[in-house]
Amino acid sequence: MHYSEAKEHTPGRLHTLFADPYCAFKNDTDERQLHIRIMLHILLALPMHQARATLRVIHGWENGGFEPSDLKHKDFPLASLDDFHRVVNEVSSNPQEHETSLSANTSLLSAPLASVFANAEAEGSIVSDTLRSTPSRWPALKGGLAIYTLFKMYHRLVYGEDDNYRCSQCETPDGLRELHEFHLEEGEFALLVPHNAKTQTVTPTILVMHASQLGPIGQLLKRSLPLFQDT
Repeated sequence: MHYSEAKEHTPGRLHTLFADPYCAFKNDTDERQLHIRIMLHILLALPMHQARATLRVIHGWENGGFEPSDLKHKDFPLASLDDFHRVVNEVSSNPQEHETSLSANTSLLSAPLASVFANAEAEGSIVSDTLRSTPSRWPALKGGLAIYTLFKMYHRLVYGEDDNYRCSQCETPDGLRELHEFHLEEGEFALLVPHNAKTQTVTPTILVMHASQLGPIGQLLKRSLPLFQDT
């Protein structure tokens, strides 16, 4: 297994801010709301106001499904809260049109997986149908652990998660990223940020959420607006 491709439960950007990030967002934490606003400021507001953020809306995988080709997405530039609210209005006012636009964007997992399978076969490995259809077996192949880590992140964003925070490190097509997942009572989302904080001003940050979470997260961002000003 190629462990250098990804690591879960790793120290990340928030470990420099909070003594224990895994407890910072629990409902019984006294300063929980302050922690949420600090996190949003550091991980999202700064790159957003530098026009280095992207909103990724995912859809699919209903009723327990998890076929890679069924995970659809659409990316939107995100330079302000107005941009976010425009996406919310666009999706909510034309849900059918939005789903149609997503139908051609199934490459989040299926395209890189196809490349991993093809490379493995080119190197002489036998890639069985069972391996192809069993995500937990993908890490056996070079490049498979990174895709499996991203798969699990997307799966948790669709189906929910008991842990309110998780930090992972993962190689992506855009380079090494920290994956910060939040499963809060206010909503569920993930932030894919550059592993090196010094590159945040030139490297994109991606805010990821299921289409159903646009409204709740929009409300969370709206309540945090004062912190986002003058950044």
